[in-house]
Amino acid sequence: MSESESKVVIITGASSGVGEATARRLAASGAKLMLAARREDRLKDLVAAIEKTGGTVAYRVTDVADRAQVQALADATLETYGRIDVLVNNAGLMPLSPLDQGLNCSWIIHSLIK
Repeated sequence: MSESESKVVIITGASSGVGEATARRLAASGAKLMLAARREDRLKDLVAAIEKTGGTVAYRVTDVADRAQVQALADATLETYGRIDVLVNNAGLMPLSPLDQGLNCSWIIHSLIK
């Protein structure tokens, strides 16, 4: 039994690159995945590929810059699997704001750990 077997894992930025590779690897080791990204067509293709190899996977189109969408991702994961064990926070995020206004992205993590 691998460490990731039966773990419920959210992967943001899962539609390509490191996120996609991570999803494929974790699925192969038995993790239950919730994939998140903005590009639904790529998410659907990845889900089909993982399911074809016997993996357990779901997806939710999510823009991590949108707090409501992040909350919906957490809610969908809890509804689908009943828990969240791991967050692979891979999505790129480059919000623009004046330096003196700062940036508080901690809500992303707090939304997932409620």
